[in-house]
Amino acid sequence: MKILTTIKRTPERNTRMKIGSDAQLITADVKYEVNPFDELAVEEALRIREARGEVEVIAVTIGTEASREQLLAALAMGADRAVLVQADEELDALQTAALLAAVVRKESPDLVLMGKLAVDDENGQICGMLAGRLDWPQANFASKILLADDAGGATVTCEVDGGLEEVAVDLPAVITTDLRLNEPRYASLPGIMKAKKKPMDVIAAADLGGVPAGRSRITAYRPLPARQAGVICKTTEELARKLVEAKLV
Repeated sequence: MKILTTIKRTPERNTRMKIGSDAQLITADVKYEVNPFDELAVEEALRIREARGEVEVIAVTIGTEASREQLLAALAMGADRAVLVQADEELDALQTAALLAAVVRKESPDLVLMGKLAVDDENGQICGMLAGRLDWPQANFASKILLADDAGGATVTCEVDGGLEEVAVDLPAVITTDLRLNEPRYASLPGIMKAKKKPMDVIAAADLGGVPAGRSRITAYRPLPARQAGVICKTTEELARKLVEAKLV
């Protein structure tokens, strides 16, 4: 069995991003890590391997040479090998999904595990776009994944607004991970040392058919407005009046 996990290089989760006078992000002193939701995907793949045995776990990312650091982190956790698709330009969701689909077709995995979204842009669209391009079934926001004995399907417990929903999918499939699925392990010192010797393929985007034309781009950033002080209402009538005045109802 082969499981492909996708990884994105994102700013460390406690980073407070700053915006320059040109309305662009200031990234000079920003430190990066593996997107937290993608860590869950890698951890789940490793747990499946530990439970089933003959499973190859592949970590894949799209980005610049700097993304090697995050792939090494996944290899240190226990992934068997990694794939870096080099693309120096900023990609939109459709472009990313197209390149990932090309990697999936090349690798022919039985399962793709992805974080439900990346914490930097909170887009959350690439997973669905990838499944659509592959014409694979998809299960989102997984808090539990059970593979069939013959690895021909999976039962996924998905977190939805009303609680939990159990979904059955045939494999191959795309499954996205949510916070309650597991707790990612820390890379051990031996794991960090072994990571440097594990294979990492570097593929130019051109070798996958090139980067398709983008459909969207980010032109500027702006900070959120300052939070206003709260008001304590003593009666429901006062609360209703304040909501009307604020045009919230």
